Amino acid sequence: MINRLFSSEQGARDRLLPRWLFLRCLGLIYFSAFYSLAFQIRGLIGPDGILPADRYLQQAAQSLGRLERLWYAPTLLWFSPSSHVLMALCWTGIIASLLLVLNVWPRGMLVICFVCFLSFVSAAQDFSSYQSDGMLLEAGFISLFFAPAGLWPGLGAASAPSRASLFLLQWEWFRIYFQSGAVKLLSHDVQWRNFTAMDQYYQNGPLPTWIGWYAQHLPHWFHAGSVVATFVLELGIVWMLFLPRRWRIVCFFIATIWQIPVILTANYAFLNYLVLVLGVLLLDDKFLSGIMPRGWRSRLALGSQPRADGNAEQAAEQPFPAPARIRQHWRAISLAVSAVLLTWIFYATAAELIWMFARIPLPTSPVVALEPFRIANQYGLFAVMTRARYEIEFQGSNDGVTWVPYKFRYKPQAPNEAPRVYAPYQPRFDWNLWFASLGTYRDYPFVTNTEVRLLGNDKDVLALFAGNPFANAPPHQVRAMLWQYWFTSLEEKRATGNWWRRELLGLYAPVLRMDADGKIEVTDWPTLGPRE
Repeated sequence: MINRLFSSEQGARDRLLPRWLFLRCLGLIYFSAFYSLAFQIRGLIGPDGILPADRYLQQAAQSLGRLERLWYAPTLLWFSPSSHVLMALCWTGIIASLLLVLNVWPRGMLVICFVCFLSFVSAAQDFSSYQSDGMLLEAGFISLFFAPAGLWPGLGAASAPSRASLFLLQWEWFRIYFQSGAVKLLSHDVQWRNFTAMDQYYQNGPLPTWIGWYAQHLPHWFHAGSVVATFVLELGIVWMLFLPRRWRIVCFFIATIWQIPVILTANYAFLNYLVLVLGVLLLDDKFLSGIMPRGWRSRLALGSQPRADGNAEQAAEQPFPAPARIRQHWRAISLAVSAVLLTWIFYATAAELIWMFARIPLPTSPVVALEPFRIANQYGLFAVMTRARYEIEFQGSNDGVTWVPYKFRYKPQAPNEAPRVYAPYQPRFDWNLWFASLGTYRDYPFVTNTEVRLLGNDKDVLALFAGNPFANAPPHQVRAMLWQYWFTSLEEKRATGNWWRRELLGLYAPVLRMDADGKIEVTDWPTLGPRE
């Protein structure tokens, strides 16, 4: 049984092509994650960034023992959190992800991608609190056992995907959908109960698109139907994963068609791309070979055949030579490690799913122990829908009277600028400001940290913005204002050309001023409370 579940020798030989396609796409998703970080990481967690990783790790070192800190903050940045190391982390990940796309030593490249991305996530604090990061780390870790062995494995016929790793990747796909549907019901959000959850969805999400603007103006019956379809897919259709082959293929097409408009109407970074790619594992070689070019079919037919070993019987009758014994022991160790880790992940994820509905007294230690590594996650998207859209805008001034805004790269700001489509690129700073706009500056200290960095014209933080209105000298004062935004109506758009209308609500965070001696002072305090 263990060999059948966890061994490549008895793996799923009818899933070679879905695996090949999935790993190429996973490499592209890793590339998108590291590529976006290369332009942001120094401003986010660099030594002069908004939330410096070195300070965070120093605090962790003071409260945790030497071994504990490595487990609860598993990151290479313990060696050095300098800007050069941060950039090396990104470029190493970029190169490894591209080599994964090219099918060069997949297992090795997956290890490098996972370690580099985990190193960022473990030290990024508020800038890595997204479910998409956990999804990628979970899929990336399980893929270590799913990928073929070898430097140039091709389709990997000699190293079929283990059945346990295949199931866990499908299990992740299932949980993303099903748990998202479950939390919508368990949250008792009135918008889901009244079928109005989608009426303002396209406007109020983190980073809308211009396509979402048009979708927002569709009639209520369309949005109500979208709510029904969401529940049908997330709580019903995804169970087709566990049905025979034809049902799984039908499920793949339904889920894929569903993801395309989600990608086009909202910028959720690589989240939806990863969910879409995980769905490829519902397919098999027989289906994919039927829709591929003829040359690929012959290659798949050859690759799907198990390789014959003419010396197998003779080797079984004679004592193994030393290298063969080493290989045998290595295979046994690998099998044991695979069985323990994949079983551990399944237990943790299954326990979290059970706890969503009933607090059954299952052991929690295995679940808690894996939390720092983000490889056994609990998912649940849009449990409660945001009722309004707020935006934080940073402004600088030299006289306290005339205030000039800092222009953002991605999030809504000027009413006449169309919201763009840029996923899977992930602008973590702009994204986090959406979350911060729903609370107060005390809940999100990175906002005031940004004000401090702007007072010093910090180049790494300024790189997160589209420009610096105080390029010659830093401003004397900086503040963060809160606006409420709405999509314009069709009539307003025709008359003004504006995509947005907005209203100033007031001061979001303290107004800061830097004295001549470098001391930061507060000149005004906000009075706004948290938003719904």
